[in-house]
Amino acid sequence: MKRIVLPLVLALTMFSCDSVKNVNTSNISSAATLLSSLSSNSTVQQISTLFTLLDSNKDEAISTTEAIGSVAENFGVLDTDKSSSLNLTELTGLLSLLK
Repeated sequence: MKRIVLPLVLALTMFSCDSVKNVNTSNISSAATLLSSLSSNSTVQQISTLFTLLDSNKDEAISTTEAIGSVAENFGVLDTDKSSSLNLTELTGLLSLLK
């Protein structure tokens, strides 16, 4: 019984959390599509659009919880100032990783 109750309580807690409620799944889907289409020919404008889509709380930074895909996988490399968040300049570093 404990094996069923604990995951259920955890799921209910997560869904009642404001940060989970405010996540725009459309933005995440659009960000994932854009991220998968990036290549060595991608532009800073595409990275800027990606930044806007990932910055779900609109604090002008991408946190580890907002990062997805190759952004999440390379977060430590991209976070050049070690602030535990990515600004637009740092996210632009993703272009060099695509080459």
